[in-house]
Amino acid sequence: MSFNKIFIYSFASLVLLFLIAPTFIVIPLSFSSSRYMEFPPPGFSLQWYDSFFSDPEWMGSLFLSLKVGIASMILATILGTLASVNLARSHSKWTEPIYYILITPMVVPLIIIAVVIYGFFVRLNLQGSFLGLVIAHTIVAIPFVITTVLGSLRSFDIRIEQAAISLGAHPIIAFCKITIPTIMPALISGALFAFISSFDELIISIFVSDSFSKTLPVKMWEGIRLEVDPTLAAIASVLISFSIAVFIALEILKKFSKKRGLA
Repeated sequence: MSFNKIFIYSFASLVLLFLIAPTFIVIPLSFSSSRYMEFPPPGFSLQWYDSFFSDPEWMGSLFLSLKVGIASMILATILGTLASVNLARSHSKWTEPIYYILITPMVVPLIIIAVVIYGFFVRLNLQGSFLGLVIAHTIVAIPFVITTVLGSLRSFDIRIEQAAISLGAHPIIAFCKITIPTIMPALISGALFAFISSFDELIISIFVSDSFSKTLPVKMWEGIRLEVDPTLAAIASVLISFSIAVFIALEILKKFSKKRGLA
């Protein structure tokens, strides 16, 4: 092995270790028997997981995040897929500018989007409502669906769908029975990314939430500001485990999609 490869692999390993080091600290802290965050933990205990799952406020924030995440995922997947279909099949000179406008929430600082949404929602009395949270999170989640589904649609041979239409199938039926099953792995991947982006969203949630509708990230943020409770380490460990499970599912989908493409 050449010196260049050794250097690249060593540098990549150090970067990876730097990125995952906090995980190796947070997870042991969640099993600490101490009443304070100290590393290494003096003993083993599940008290902080029990504190999380038995606290009505934490559970309320968790369920609110799940409900908002699921609703935003469904809405973003539908709107993002429709936008992707139009972008993939349009030959207008405005297609590319519209695409960049739709993915703007991915590149514009979230604080700017949050301020704009807050000012708009206050006028519509949506600030602090469940509907407001869903709409705000959907705006952030749609670009993830578009970027994922659009790539799959551009590699899809539309002549297959056109052949079905020429044989008498209704365009909507042909789309649902031919195109949708083909791009299903991309749809599921986009939906999962949309859910994660909603579930982990903090900045916009701070602006849109009120004292009666706090998502889990907002509740965690307030806990860090007011009191560094080891329960936060337990919650972070649950979220890390959930994110890892989602990414494993995405890798399985990618492998399934490749095998299907080779079949």
